[in-house]
Amino acid sequence: MADAELNNPTNLSTTRQQDEHRLAELGYRQELIRDWSLVHNFGVSFSIISVITGITTLFEYGLSTGGGGVMSVGWIVVSFFTMFVALGMAEIVSAIPTSGGPYFWAAILAPSDKSAFAAWMTGWFNLLGQVAVTTGITFGCAQLISTTATVHSNYSPTAGRTVGIYAALLVSHGTLNTFGVRILRYLNNSSIVLHSIGVTCFAIAILSRAPRHQSAKFVFASFYDGTGDPGWSVRASPAYVAVCGILMSQYTITGFDASAHLSEETQNASWNAPLGVLMSVGISAVFGFFLILSLLFSIQNFAKTVDSDVGQPVVQILIDIFGKTGAIVLMTLVILCVWHAGLFSMTSNSRMMFGFSRDGGLPHFFNRVDARFQSPIRTVWLAATLSFLLALPSLGSEVAFSAATSIATIGLYLSYGVPILVGLLYPSNFKKGPFNLRFASRIVALVAVCYVLFLTIVFCLPQQNPVDSQTLNYTPVAVGTVALWAFGSWSLWAKKWFKGPIRQIEAERMRNPIAEPGALKQAEAERKLDGKIKFDATRSSS
Repeated sequence: MADAELNNPTNLSTTRQQDEHRLAELGYRQELIRDWSLVHNFGVSFSIISVITGITTLFEYGLSTGGGGVMSVGWIVVSFFTMFVALGMAEIVSAIPTSGGPYFWAAILAPSDKSAFAAWMTGWFNLLGQVAVTTGITFGCAQLISTTATVHSNYSPTAGRTVGIYAALLVSHGTLNTFGVRILRYLNNSSIVLHSIGVTCFAIAILSRAPRHQSAKFVFASFYDGTGDPGWSVRASPAYVAVCGILMSQYTITGFDASAHLSEETQNASWNAPLGVLMSVGISAVFGFFLILSLLFSIQNFAKTVDSDVGQPVVQILIDIFGKTGAIVLMTLVILCVWHAGLFSMTSNSRMMFGFSRDGGLPHFFNRVDARFQSPIRTVWLAATLSFLLALPSLGSEVAFSAATSIATIGLYLSYGVPILVGLLYPSNFKKGPFNLRFASRIVALVAVCYVLFLTIVFCLPQQNPVDSQTLNYTPVAVGTVALWAFGSWSLWAKKWFKGPIRQIEAERMRNPIAEPGALKQAEAERKLDGKIKFDATRSSS
């Protein structure tokens, strides 16, 4: 049995050999450098989640769409249900640790006649979410730089200038992901320090220096509707505003699939990748809650903060507490954290595109790892280009940024939910890895799938009233366009040639581990693989 061989120290003496053997079983040779530990794997997802990024860039949205009560209580609710999604993903990545992540999972868990379709749809939704989350993080960084520049100068931020800053940030991220793959590991360490110790010091400094503090009732039970005149609490209901208001929390806790996309670069991936997923969500939930409380308790004047002259409530809170110079210093720390989050978002993004291209979902032009720099350079710059294009609507829309965050949330969570749903519907295809939820597996999967469906509906709803060209939530347009493209292209031509990782799936299920480059073609030539996936039930034991 392959599993026995995998755990037999006489056949595979090192963890790295075990990882490469498992990857070969899935049909791939080791192309990326596998030198990332659990801490590094966790650190990338932790950096992309980056609680200070999501909370800071969407704090104004949170204050005006529900206020303190929705932000604080909503964070607890969102963290609770997101952990179900993370548990479902962790169990799958433990069994299938490849850089393709969700689209590969969907393919290997689906029946043979649905594998390619499941991979195609999941891949495109994951690609949309990956691009949108890179857009949201890095464009948010550009906005913070632009706003901070106004605090002590006559600088006047415009949409065009912000887009220019955004382009420069994308170039910096692309350059490091191209030439500095080995440097990324050290930047990852600095990012972990910034997002843990740095955020903790930031929050403590705010709480300790604030001249006055808001009441617990304000933080946990206040409600504010700034969604229009009249707001949606009048036109619809306060509950409508509250469910829209959880976008700040839910967008913040996204991107933890990075631990899966980096599994081919992670040692002992079948354990460390799922642990990276769970640790990033759990630790981010704690740090994020502490940060939200510190900011809400430290608001000096709610009306002045929610309608700040500088256009950014977190900057206003810092000015009220530390003065302009102190605010600039602390915002520099925030911007550094957000910059690191954008850097590693592009890292994850490029790995997903590389895996998708390797299996035919994108043109094979992008299926190349540069021999000198050991980086998928072409997908790095594809990620940068698509992220730049997605931000262009900000030149003519007041809600473009919140729409981009909604797109990221829906795209990513749909790609998380599909393989979990497939595993729930076809449990006989799910050969569990070392991280196994056992009897709780199906309950966790059901809760996760229902929650993803809820998010998909909620974040497509209008967020501002009245709805016009400036306030239109174009999330349904973007998500619908990708869904239409994915369904349409599949129906018209992709189903004729896209097989996804279908040969690798067959090798996995037929006990034909492809341990050496070229062995897959040899197996096909010997007709060991005939293109028809047959499942051996003895391989699916939980």
